[in-house]
Amino acid sequence: MPARQKHKGLFGRIASFNALLIAARKAVNGKRKKPGAASFFANLERELLRLERELRDGSYRPGRYVEILVRDPKERLVSAAPFRDRVVHHALCAVICPIFETGFIGNTFANRTGKGTHAAIHVYERHRDNHAHVLRADIYRYFPSIDHEVLKGLFRRRIACERTLALMETIVDASNAQEPVELHFPGDDLFEPYRRRRGLPIGNLTSQFFANLYLDRFDHWVSEKLGAPYVRYVDDFVVFHDDASVLSDWRAQIGRYLEGRRLRLHPHKTVILPTSEPSVFLGFELHAGPRKHGGDKAGRGQRRLPEDNVARIRNRLRGLRDGWRAGAATKADVEARISAWIAHADHADTFWLRQAMFENGWFEPVSGMP
Repeated sequence: MPARQKHKGLFGRIASFNALLIAARKAVNGKRKKPGAASFFANLERELLRLERELRDGSYRPGRYVEILVRDPKERLVSAAPFRDRVVHHALCAVICPIFETGFIGNTFANRTGKGTHAAIHVYERHRDNHAHVLRADIYRYFPSIDHEVLKGLFRRRIACERTLALMETIVDASNAQEPVELHFPGDDLFEPYRRRRGLPIGNLTSQFFANLYLDRFDHWVSEKLGAPYVRYVDDFVVFHDDASVLSDWRAQIGRYLEGRRLRLHPHKTVILPTSEPSVFLGFELHAGPRKHGGDKAGRGQRRLPEDNVARIRNRLRGLRDGWRAGAATKADVEARISAWIAHADHADTFWLRQAMFENGWFEPVSGMP
């Protein structure tokens, strides 16, 4: 990749009262009733002035995370930063994200404006319908594996403002302990994995951005060096080719490249498959369309929801129904939760599923309700 401009003089755009006010309004979106957000906004001017002062005099230190172990759909540790820290995250990202975004490739879709899961699936289907095989890959324990020193080196490729770099590094250094990942890489001695700081808290706005940045050079390498049709969403990525042996060679090259980032491919979730077989990608079960005479595929295939997704929403429906009947949930609460799932399910072929689930109810699809 060609050398890009390094940016100076950024800190004043992050640590000003107005920037922090805008950041606070973004951070509170959808969370105004949460105790931390409510307390911050009850004393908004005083809190913002205090944050501004701490940032400018260098005394700002992030607070402790609230940790929540989530087991649905898989077990992972989600970390919630104090609200004042989330304000800082928004102020920082408003300035630095556009700088790095200009260098990101088009086919990475997580946590980016105008992208998202459904855009990624559309591109996946387009490549699938033009290639015979796909390498489905996942990075082993991605967020817990992100190496702090490697990440900080990436900051300095585009940022030359020392106070902004210091703030970014403070946020990284304040990461709470994540799931241990004790992997050795070429050149390591016995104790190297224990000396290095690793892991970013899932749930931070900054972590989402840093996770994209960490794989940016890998994105360019796959797209430009290998010349591969490629789609990535966080640590879940796919590469296409007509020849499975080419994908097998690429898999080995990709594994070696990722070792340079102190990452490993997931041994069980990294597979090469014919694109004619159904594949689960980003929460949808994708089925290729029928082939015309001569081998070309005709039209979009089916999109279904995996059985475990349907089972989870049925369980949630029962819980929401019981909560509503007991007076613990309002109609607005129920509508918000179910509408979010319907917005996701509507991107699959789920009309008859939703009709069966919501028949004669608020969300029956034929009724014109959401």
